[in-house]
Amino acid sequence: MNVPAKHDGPGSPAVDKDVAVAGSPAVDKDVAVAGTPAMDKDVAGAGTPAAGPGGTRHRPGVSAFAKDFGTRTAIIWIWVAMIVIYTLLEPGQFFEVSVFQTIFSSQQATVFLALGLLCTVCVGEYVDLSVASLFGLSATLLPVLVVFHGWNVVAASVVAVVVTTAFGVVNGALVVFVGVNVIVVTLGSGTLMLGLALWISHLGDVAGMSNSYAGFALHSIFGLQASFYYGVVLVLAFAYILAYTPLGRRMRFVGANAEVARLSGIRVNRIRFGAFVIGALICAVGGVIAALSLGGFDPNSTQSYLFPTFATVFLGMAAIQPGRFNPIGTFIAIYFLATGILGLELLGAAGWISDVFYGGALVIAVTAATLLRRKLV
Repeated sequence: MNVPAKHDGPGSPAVDKDVAVAGSPAVDKDVAVAGTPAMDKDVAGAGTPAAGPGGTRHRPGVSAFAKDFGTRTAIIWIWVAMIVIYTLLEPGQFFEVSVFQTIFSSQQATVFLALGLLCTVCVGEYVDLSVASLFGLSATLLPVLVVFHGWNVVAASVVAVVVTTAFGVVNGALVVFVGVNVIVVTLGSGTLMLGLALWISHLGDVAGMSNSYAGFALHSIFGLQASFYYGVVLVLAFAYILAYTPLGRRMRFVGANAEVARLSGIRVNRIRFGAFVIGALICAVGGVIAALSLGGFDPNSTQSYLFPTFATVFLGMAAIQPGRFNPIGTFIAIYFLATGILGLELLGAAGWISDVFYGGALVIAVTAATLLRRKLV
């Protein structure tokens, strides 16, 4: 007769929700499946030098460190080279304080959208097509309530965030608990939200909010708009959560292998559902900030945010933590692409250049990420 194994005795395979079996190697890129070798790409072991052939221990050489550093920062050096080239091609025009103020003060929407998408991407839901519509609905609902219905801006902002986040709740419930395909759910809900935004705005731009509200987003701090610093705070908070908290480790674990994470005792569905909700919340807050800074919003521009968002998130895998989705890499990718596009426009390129640049960047980023994963696994 088969007797079920108990899991609470000494030496049993009891599993913590944050780490795998006590004494077992670490899993995935953060926590290991019981019995598998440690696979962390950043460290070989907890304070121990890497093992060489035959079990001998050796410390990585300078060349190995330089190669690793170069891989992590390659996009930054390309960014610097791009700035140098544009400066040489456009002497007295590109390398100006005003140009860099434009670059760093014009990407608030993309930062919030990318971080919202990153929430679901990190848990393995790679194709959330509703992020732009979540942003657009929030950015449209705020001026509609203030301009058309005379609401107080604070109350209108709260309602815009709550209503938009509710769509994230619905998306998460359908994908996680009902099991509907994520592409179907997010494409459908995104289209629905876009239609609602166009309906309540009467198919056009909603403007007329008082300029006194714009200071919340446009107030200058050290030459840059306040909205830039909101993005910085969000990125650093997200990076901290992923790197140093149990929640972050669980998200990475779920994203790497949801089934193994479930067998290890992690509440996978709760984490996946929470990712949709928090992602929607981030997009909603970004939409409110955008509407305040612009004094209104045109819902017809909503879909123009979708492609740049995906391009920056996937390109971010090539920076800081190669092969992994990470907030700081995404943040760098946003301004890397913004610099490239603005430089080309100053050289006389037409408006279509942004689509070409973002499209090319997305293809290159996904290809590079695939090659990096093969190399690092």
